[in-house]
Amino acid sequence: MNIDLTQEQRLLKQTLREFAEAELAPGAAERDRTGKCPREIIGKLAQMNLLGIIFPDEYGGSGMDYGCLVTAIEELARVDASVAVTVCAHILAANHIYLFGTEEQKKQWVPRLARGELMGAWGNTEPGAGSDAAGISTSAKLDGDSWVLNGRKCFITNGSCAGIYVISTVTDPSKKAKGISAFIVERERPGFKIGRLEDKMGLRSSDTAELILEDVRIPATNLVGELNGGFFQAMQVLDAGRVGIGAMAVGIAQGALDASIAYAKSREQFGRPIAEFEGVQWMLADMATEIDAARHLVYRAAQLKDMGKRFTKEASIAKLFSSEMAVRACLKAIQIHGGYGYTKEYPVERFLRDAKLCEIGEGTSEIQRMVIAREVLR
Repeated sequence: MNIDLTQEQRLLKQTLREFAEAELAPGAAERDRTGKCPREIIGKLAQMNLLGIIFPDEYGGSGMDYGCLVTAIEELARVDASVAVTVCAHILAANHIYLFGTEEQKKQWVPRLARGELMGAWGNTEPGAGSDAAGISTSAKLDGDSWVLNGRKCFITNGSCAGIYVISTVTDPSKKAKGISAFIVERERPGFKIGRLEDKMGLRSSDTAELILEDVRIPATNLVGELNGGFFQAMQVLDAGRVGIGAMAVGIAQGALDASIAYAKSREQFGRPIAEFEGVQWMLADMATEIDAARHLVYRAAQLKDMGKRFTKEASIAKLFSSEMAVRACLKAIQIHGGYGYTKEYPVERFLRDAKLCEIGEGTSEIQRMVIAREVLR
């Protein structure tokens, strides 16, 4: 399979690399320290039509392929993964509506999301339901021509800054996974509240919040797709989302490698740059090799999606390998930096904290292994 970048992808890569260096890099450490959501930066990305990158022109998007999306995510994450994950979560929610919504829903919501007029958030995780995605308890009950939602969601990326949420609920408890439905919930609905904002280890300027739904009444037309089809919708949406997380992991690792190369060339010990020492060279070589392998896996999964082929296994492989690779690469980066790597003077300790989420979010490494094993045993 050919994974050479297309001309469109190369141009996008260069554009976003320049944007990231100019707009993301100067304030990344401060945003990490304060946990401030990068709203102005997201606004600039919206002006570049990045928030609608994979959606057709008729829905306000750029009409680019998924290969372009992973190219963009990698370049953002190379400098500031908090911005990258904000974009990933937004597109996850918008893509759910685009893939499974009615034509009316798509026309009503996708253009506004694509243009960045509203941020999107995707709500599945609950205090008692993480890896067990079918174990949610948030309920939706039909009352006349409305649905009434009650429950709590946690660890929701873009949770406090979104205007539109795609929320998974139980509509038929007797059917377990086959009794889950997805709904579009507008932020201003009475009874919809933002709960606790999470104080996280990494990705600190990415907005992560608890959602509280207390008798939230929404129109029956806000049901996404078929009644009780929400779990299977979520699994398909997550396949694509996992490719995005894989790209984010590759970007973080590439940022760690770039920083390590620069440091190794400038740092002198025993009268010469440490880049001349074999022990350091081998760490750099291992990082470069694994990053290249991970990037190939991510682009392979993205190409399969763009070709309309099944890519569940490939998405999980890309996400699993890339996320665990990123943690290994960042640990090596800290080792190369020595004592300085353990301080906030250099970005590699931030890269490590950010990378760890890639092994957890949108399906832990353990869940990815379950998916892969299931697929190879089919």
